Amino acid sequence: MARSLNDPVTMLKGVGPKKAVALNKLGISTVDDLLTDYPFRYDDLAVKDLSEISEQEKVTLKGTVASEPTVIRFGRRRNRLNFRLLVEHQVIMVTFFNQPYLKSKVQLGASLAVYGRYNAKRQSFTGMKIIPVGQQNDFKGVYRASKELKANQVQKLVELAYDQYHDVIRDLVPLSLRNRYRLEPRQQIIHDMHFPTSKKQADLARRSAIFEEFFRFQAGLQMLKKEDRQNQGIAINYDNQKLKQFIGRLPFELTNAQKRVVNEICRNMREPLKMNRLLQGDVGSGKTIVAAIAMYAAVTAGFQTALMAPTEILAQQHAEKLSKLFAPLGINVGLMTGTTVSKVTARREMLKHLANNDLQIVVGTHALIQDDVVFKNLGLVITDEQHRFGVNQRKKLREKGHNPDVLAMTATPIPRTLAITTYGEMDVSIIDELPQGRQPIETTWLRKKQTNDALKFMERQLNDGAQAYVVSPLIEESEMLDLQNAEEVYQKLQDYFNGRFKIGLLHGRLKPDEKEMVMQKFKDHEYDILVSTTVVEVGVDVPNASIMMILDADRFGLAQLHQLRGRVGRGERKSYCFLIADPNSDYGKERMKTMVSTTDGFVIAQRDLELRGPGDVLGTAQAGLPEFKVGDPVADLKILQIAQEEAHRIINEPDFETREENQELIRYLNHHRNQGDNLD
Repeated sequence: MARSLNDPVTMLKGVGPKKAVALNKLGISTVDDLLTDYPFRYDDLAVKDLSEISEQEKVTLKGTVASEPTVIRFGRRRNRLNFRLLVEHQVIMVTFFNQPYLKSKVQLGASLAVYGRYNAKRQSFTGMKIIPVGQQNDFKGVYRASKELKANQVQKLVELAYDQYHDVIRDLVPLSLRNRYRLEPRQQIIHDMHFPTSKKQADLARRSAIFEEFFRFQAGLQMLKKEDRQNQGIAINYDNQKLKQFIGRLPFELTNAQKRVVNEICRNMREPLKMNRLLQGDVGSGKTIVAAIAMYAAVTAGFQTALMAPTEILAQQHAEKLSKLFAPLGINVGLMTGTTVSKVTARREMLKHLANNDLQIVVGTHALIQDDVVFKNLGLVITDEQHRFGVNQRKKLREKGHNPDVLAMTATPIPRTLAITTYGEMDVSIIDELPQGRQPIETTWLRKKQTNDALKFMERQLNDGAQAYVVSPLIEESEMLDLQNAEEVYQKLQDYFNGRFKIGLLHGRLKPDEKEMVMQKFKDHEYDILVSTTVVEVGVDVPNASIMMILDADRFGLAQLHQLRGRVGRGERKSYCFLIADPNSDYGKERMKTMVSTTDGFVIAQRDLELRGPGDVLGTAQAGLPEFKVGDPVADLKILQIAQEEAHRIINEPDFETREENQELIRYLNHHRNQGDNLD
């Protein structure tokens, strides 16, 4: 039977069911997985002279054992092994912690090489391992390990796999690309990543490995995109005249960015191919009206539209805005959430109207994807805050129609780095301009002892007719704590203002209709101040609110802080945001400085990415964000961009499938697609 890198690891000698399970936990199930499970760092075991060594550098020292080794025990299971080593006429004290078994390898007067960290000031050395005599390779990789598998076991399996399979390693990156970017062949990459003789050799191999990893992933996305375009979709031949009249009747003029994005979306909808587009826009940039225009276009062509939002309050707000917008045109907007669908009669009526096309637009939560929800003619599917839904939820909504057009909206600005990796198979439209009249929000970071200064400023603004949000963090995912925390802040403000202003309280234990009532009262200026923990979810629009005070602001992520700040600055008043925080960490201080320095959501998102890493920004599981083995989308952005551009160019060449140099890549992509690997 022909060997292949797709062979399961159980084909390797010594890998039985138990070891296979342990390898699977490390994400290794095939020989290819094992060969691309590269060392996460390298130890340079070459012996160095004392004069070459920096303070606290990890090095190998070689000398003569100058004292008997002793083991001193302290505490439960804790001990240290001490001995002196004569190195170049200097006596160095060597200490190994919790490795008493090494004592037998230390013989007085014997020559010994030890690897560890050198403390030049104290002339001492913290040992990590004793290097065996005649060590073949001075530069060694260190592998990921687990409870079940030690790093040296993984290393031995890699050596075995390379020995048995190196002759079936084929190049996935086409030769023309390798020549253009001076990339190594795949067999050399794998060899030099695992068995380099120097840092330079490992670095050269890593550069090629990063490109190959990004290129493979991007090629998969571009194949998906190409097939999506070839899939017969729906040509939504909307009434252009009616659409122009609808836009002309809006009480404001669209920004240039909104006009550009509307044209991109409408052009897509007219084509008989499936639209798969992401609409990105900062807080308050006017995504909802763009979505409404797309909805109206679909309705004029006789199609239905579904908009799915992640929370009931957001769904209710969308339904309310769209109802007001479409009521004069006689278009009905339905709302389907966990609360509304629990009313049996109302639900039955709505399902009937959906099934016979009497209801053209429906807004809802994941209640929309329940099995008994049937559309007569679904042409456009919109998801709001798309990264809040799992892949399967988005897929279920799409399957309510026959290849409907898909528009995904997000108010979380996604830096280019993540857009390339997460949404590489989607076309992206960006609203990068705020509506006219929106003034930049002045942001100030204050320490807790300066809170009264902010409250005095707030009082002057409130006396002038403004309104304010005061947000306290949810310390844990606990509604009880949420309630106590918000109530404590509410009480303190009541005492401070002593009846001079009306204060509302919004917390997680209120029922949806109670939350709605509190928000409505704030909107109607029955409350001057709203104390809240859940305002992030609300996404409410109160033009008169011009002050946002965020307590313990370092408890929030940058994206959350930016979303909160975006709740003010929506009217004609000059708006202010106060961040009250005493962060302990540099990370917390950096977040505060970033918020003060810019109001650009894309700049903030990029900074968030740099501070936290890609997995945390969107939530890996929800976003479908790939976990790369060697490449870092932030640090290696340039390589990522080139890999995407080249993958796009190659996959879309007319002779892509017939070119000899592409055959191995095609086989690789087909194999992974047939395995059901998720590239959504």
